[in-house]
Amino acid sequence: MYRRILLWATVAAALAALPGVAAAAPAHRYYLALGDSLSQGMQPNFRGVLQDTNQGYVDDVFAAERAHVRNLQLVKLGCGGETTSSMITGKGNPGARRFHCHRPGGSQLKAAVRFLRAHHQRGEVPLVTIDIGANDVDGCASASNVGSCVSAGVASIGRNVPRILKALRKAAPAGTRFANMTLYDPVLAGYFSSDASAKALATASPLLAKQVNDELTGADRKAGFRTADVAGAFHTYDSADTVTWEGQQLPVNVATVCSWTWACQTPPSGPNIHANKNGYAVIANAFEKVIGRL
Repeated sequence: MYRRILLWATVAAALAALPGVAAAAPAHRYYLALGDSLSQGMQPNFRGVLQDTNQGYVDDVFAAERAHVRNLQLVKLGCGGETTSSMITGKGNPGARRFHCHRPGGSQLKAAVRFLRAHHQRGEVPLVTIDIGANDVDGCASASNVGSCVSAGVASIGRNVPRILKALRKAAPAGTRFANMTLYDPVLAGYFSSDASAKALATASPLLAKQVNDELTGADRKAGFRTADVAGAFHTYDSADTVTWEGQQLPVNVATVCSWTWACQTPPSGPNIHANKNGYAVIANAFEKVIGRL
């Protein structure tokens, strides 16, 4: 009996080693969503309090992909307030406790790497998406020296994002598809401000946003990540063309950010930099264009 068991074990091992003999398909497949508040679909409620929702771009991408990926499950590890630095270290994000972020290992990146290593069968994690970098420059609108603040933020993005993307790719199983995104520009809402400096910043902000997005796109290219062109979908750099929004002729980038985010809304729900349901759907569509069919 022992010899028969040993024989079958030897045959099974030999078959597994033969080319073309595939391992069993994973019982479950996972879409791992990483990043900041956008990855959690955060929006203000009617009292203006930020909260996670199931109306974010991640939820829309998941709904589209599970239609043709059997047993696909969504895992969200994103955290409101996350910067490129806090994603790596787990420190410096006061929002982590407020938003009850789940950080096994001490940081979002470590949690993501742990997850990917624990689900390392080929095809087990067919998709990883990330949005990160917005909070590195988010506070610059109120900084005394906007230029220096943006430069520091761009530097941190340039330093940290390649490290994050490299760690994710290294930990992921074979067959994983990766996508990051460029950022839209909520500072454009300052177009309506009565404060001259805020209005001037809104005018200058598309060029500043391009600096940030060029850094993100370059990091994606080097790491083999696809880039969802959210900035393009939001017409972020187009201040020349105009459209009608609520009876006013506005630059198309201003009208778009007002239509697809809470940035131009009045209190208590606004002004708020987060996308609304329609904006998240646009972001999801930008991701879907580069993800393709899994």
